[in-house]
Amino acid sequence: MTMVSAAIETPSGKDATSENFPVGSFLIAADLRPHVAVYYAFARAIDDIADNGDLAPEEKIRRLDLMAAALETGAHAGEPALAKAHALRATMLERGIDLAHGLDLVSAFRQDAVKLRYANWAELMDYCDRSASPVGRFLLELHGEDKSLFRFSDALCNALQVINHLQDLGDDYRTLDRVYLPEDWMAEEGAARKDLDNSALTPALRRVVDRCLSATRALNGEAARLGPGLKSARLGMESTVIHKIALSLTDELSRRDPLAERVKLNRWQLIGCGLGGILARLFG
Repeated sequence: MTMVSAAIETPSGKDATSENFPVGSFLIAADLRPHVAVYYAFARAIDDIADNGDLAPEEKIRRLDLMAAALETGAHAGEPALAKAHALRATMLERGIDLAHGLDLVSAFRQDAVKLRYANWAELMDYCDRSASPVGRFLLELHGEDKSLFRFSDALCNALQVINHLQDLGDDYRTLDRVYLPEDWMAEEGAARKDLDNSALTPALRRVVDRCLSATRALNGEAARLGPGLKSARLGMESTVIHKIALSLTDELSRRDPLAERVKLNRWQLIGCGLGGILARLFG
């Protein structure tokens, strides 16, 4: 067996607590939480590879290709460096989940290794369809939900992805020279890319952010149909809570400056989203 270099993963130190949504929360049935944890561990590992500023693009792609091969075909079985990919393959095969929901993530992070700009909103949504939508699709298939709901799950996941991009505007530009703001909107508003290194949004950048938030509100509107349509009461509550978090973060970003501060929800806002989401599913 050809051995793989031990240097595959590049842990960033981020974990589930750094996400905008509750990963594997108590709302997910206990017997399904380990499968969610396996999926998240794989996603975190490949995201960290793509976001490692010390790796050359070709090295990132080499490592991501190894993770993809291990997931898709079981290549390099027993290789510790690829354990998270093999664990996800086992989970997905056991539960009858489409491997595409892991492979699409790898495709998006391969793109992150080489693509630093997005021409327009449609191009950004194509990226989100592979970097975010697979998460919701995995959860729906894990719970045996109807695939007709993918449309609404995609909207919620993509909204959360854009929100995350806006939260990390400055860091992404300074550390990776990566900009997820649509280039055509930047040009139309007269926004300068170099101003992402500032400690506050310029008026032009504020207008671009607001256009992204307007498009995100449209995604949030479509995502509202997800929770009520789910057969699983637990997943329905989880989805509704996450939807409320997305709505609240969208509002916060419209009022606050993501270059001046880390825009996130405080403890009481999160509690409000949690209780509101649970009650909405129970009594809505």
